[in-house]
Amino acid sequence: MLNSILFWVLSVVSIASAIGLITSKNAVYSVLLAVLNFFCIAGLYLSLQAEFLAITQIIVYAGAIMVLFLFVVMLLNLGNETPTAPKYHPAKGIAFILGLAFFAELVIAFRSFVNEGHQLAGQFDFGKVEPLGELLMRDYLFPFEMVSVVLLAALMGAMVIARKHN
Repeated sequence: MLNSILFWVLSVVSIASAIGLITSKNAVYSVLLAVLNFFCIAGLYLSLQAEFLAITQIIVYAGAIMVLFLFVVMLLNLGNETPTAPKYHPAKGIAFILGLAFFAELVIAFRSFVNEGHQLAGQFDFGKVEPLGELLMRDYLFPFEMVSVVLLAALMGAMVIARKHN
């Protein structure tokens, strides 16, 4: 019962913050609403007993990435700009139609899922650290190491580009 109440409260707050994020005219408010949305998603992960995913969501997204976005928004001083874009652009109409099509597809998929009565059976450890680490170090060690090499190369490239030329 408590799990259902928690799910619905977090879902409603998450959807409301996502709508506020999209419709807000102030960039700083949009970033703060995104942080609220990430915390709600982390709460939903906790309700699914996926503690590792919840902590990763908070540390990576709400912690690092959104702080970076907030600093960029504040440094660019986006609040003082006046919009010069026209009221209507053809891309907005296309985006609206694609959004409606995506929403209709989600409704159809959800209805078929509910009507067929799909149920998951068995024990799942998808949110635990031990099975993830074991799988990562046993089956996916080479791709994991290659991603770290690519990230290291990107970091070194960013340092070279950011270096002041004398």
